[in-house]
Amino acid sequence: MKLSIVIPAYNEEASISDTILSIEEAFSKVKIEHEILVVNDNSSDNTEEVLKKLCDNYSSLQYVTNPGPNGFGYAVRYGLERFSGDCVAIMMGDLSDSPYDLIKFYTTMLEKDVDCVFGTRWKKGGKVIEYPLVKKIVNRLANRIIRLVMNIKYDDTTNAFKLYKKNTIQGLKPFLSPHFNLTVELPLKAIIRGYSYAVVPNSWTNRKHGESKLKIREMGSRYFFILMYSFIEKYFSRGDFNKKW
Repeated sequence: MKLSIVIPAYNEEASISDTILSIEEAFSKVKIEHEILVVNDNSSDNTEEVLKKLCDNYSSLQYVTNPGPNGFGYAVRYGLERFSGDCVAIMMGDLSDSPYDLIKFYTTMLEKDVDCVFGTRWKKGGKVIEYPLVKKIVNRLANRIIRLVMNIKYDDTTNAFKLYKKNTIQGLKPFLSPHFNLTVELPLKAIIRGYSYAVVPNSWTNRKHGESKLKIREMGSRYFFILMYSFIEKYFSRGDFNKKW
């Protein structure tokens, strides 16, 4: 089963090389057919030039440029329309996600034959490194609200690092989120539409270069919109969007 890795990248010239190198180093130790698809989200720095040089060295790597509209969600959606694998993972371009965790995700998907694998940073086996305190407080509060409103057990919905089978991605369309709220939209739709999933502990490491693209103040209402949409679909759609078995 071929694995695709979609990485949105906006002004990641200082991080994207380390991210690609770490993925290739990890995957050189296992036999997993894979591709890395970086979506350059109209970066204003030298991200594209760095990617061009990397593509010369790694046959598994390709990049596309999202002409716009731009934003995290738009960039990921652009990649989700263009990957060629049988399953697809969303990873960050700042090396916050571990490729060794992705290998665990992939093997779990095969062993348990599930439609999705979700990461959790907060259960036994998961860890966070240099996670900002304010961000942690907001994260745990937001995830608690999501769990209560949606009546689910999964505790890290806002974690972007997840793996989906190709037919699952098709079943979650159309996508609504233009920004980081896509990280909530995808798993909530998967859960309420009846797709099977496993939860695997993963690590998260704060970026070493640049600054986070996630602006908490700007995202609050957008997360709330997706939560309310998912709530309405779960309780009022009468299963019209559920997985077709």
